[in-house]
Amino acid sequence: MEASEVAACWEANAETWTRHARAGYDLYRDAQNTPAFFAHLPDIDGLDGLDIGCGEGSNTRKLAEAGASVTAIDIAPTFIRHAQEAEAASPLGISYRVADGMALPFADASFDFATAFMSLMDMPHQDRVLAEAKRVLKPSGFLQFSILHPCFATPGRKVMRDEAGNVLGIEVREYFRVGDGEIESWRFGAAPAEEKARVAPFRVPRFHRTMSDWINLLVATGFRIEHMHEPGVDAQTARAVPYLADTYVAPLFLHMRVRKPVR
Repeated sequence: MEASEVAACWEANAETWTRHARAGYDLYRDAQNTPAFFAHLPDIDGLDGLDIGCGEGSNTRKLAEAGASVTAIDIAPTFIRHAQEAEAASPLGISYRVADGMALPFADASFDFATAFMSLMDMPHQDRVLAEAKRVLKPSGFLQFSILHPCFATPGRKVMRDEAGNVLGIEVREYFRVGDGEIESWRFGAAPAEEKARVAPFRVPRFHRTMSDWINLLVATGFRIEHMHEPGVDAQTARAVPYLADTYVAPLFLHMRVRKPVR
């Protein structure tokens, strides 16, 4: 699957995705993934940053609120339109534009840091994205990204529950089946049933890679791996927020920070 086909899928998802995410239906993002990402993000106050695959701009705005001067790109025009409308309503100085992460329209060494919130695993040529990110970073600049965990969010992942809905374990299958844009259809699980019934499910192209694939891509690109994090919940949170209880058993997400060498 090529970039044009990926773009078509995300453009079709963008309207409903924006509305549902802003309604609070993306609980994994809001209650776990984003807070964990920012808890491990270095100080970005006063830095120039690039957000790759920004979607409707929710996390981009958090970067700006942390003091960064942010440029953000996404391949779906509808996502960018919604992000620009939010910027116009409450200006934070963010520049949004439609662009492809595999061909960034910026000069070499333009940014102090880059982020990619849950976007790299949805791009067909991760080697190109990483090479482009490295190119536009200044020497010693960093890229921090989150992806579905290669080991525990495999194409065959299934949460096993008892009759009461309590999480018993995670079934992991097809870890070694590298994907090339296989379409997964799903909805935000926290959306009300009536809302799910009135909209089409998201169609998300998936490009699964193994953990060693990701590490080898980063090394081959010339990045230095600096930090890794696997967000999860504790037993108390699992009981209080059953929706997130699967991440008490095994992480759903992987966060990594890599740095461009000075030379």
